[in-house]
Amino acid sequence: MNAPERVALSGIRAAIIDLDGTMVHTAPDFHVAVNRMRADLGLAPIDIETITHFVGKGTENLMRRVLAVDYGPEAVERHFETALASYMKHYVAINGAYSEVYPGVREGLEAFRAKRVRLACVTNKPLGFAVELLEKTGLHAYFEVVYGGDSLPRKKPDPLPLLTVCQDFGLQPDEVVAIGDSSNDAQAARAAGCKVLNVPYGYNHGEPIHGVDSDGIVPTLLDAAHLVSA
Repeated sequence: MNAPERVALSGIRAAIIDLDGTMVHTAPDFHVAVNRMRADLGLAPIDIETITHFVGKGTENLMRRVLAVDYGPEAVERHFETALASYMKHYVAINGAYSEVYPGVREGLEAFRAKRVRLACVTNKPLGFAVELLEKTGLHAYFEVVYGGDSLPRKKPDPLPLLTVCQDFGLQPDEVVAIGDSSNDAQAARAAGCKVLNVPYGYNHGEPIHGVDSDGIVPTLLDAAHLVSA
């Protein structure tokens, strides 16, 4: 089922919002950290478009995809721990330095707050990196709850993080909308029983967002807030 372009959502009391590719354009950070890691391993740099297609399923998946550019499956696993340690070291050093908040994000968060819609951030980025990035961009104060890819036993597209937020807020899933840029967000929301809106400007593993099953595609987070009512 393809996503409709516009839809009004009623009875929504909370929004769960993705981070990378939804609120913050972080691909330039990934590009720098990945290529510094690759230099440590004696590998040639890869372009930002390739790296962007690998984003969205957590750091471990990113490392394996990046290594698979040069290595077969056995060699990927052999180099994985070294690559991960190198990447984490470099990412810590530059987290947020090359990123920027997408247009309409701050305005959208303010609009949600004005409607008294509760906010959570759920990302597959490690929690420490996510909190630091939210603080650097001035977005952290909007969120009651933040979960990273290492916060719970399973990450998106598993519904567990979204269901955990629903439990935290004491809400039924159909009172919650998930907003993201990828099939991960939509699949997690559908499995949890939440509504889902997608933004078209993010990463989605290099695939068109229009092919993702959701309740609508919104140009910005502000547009998402305008469609939501309690």
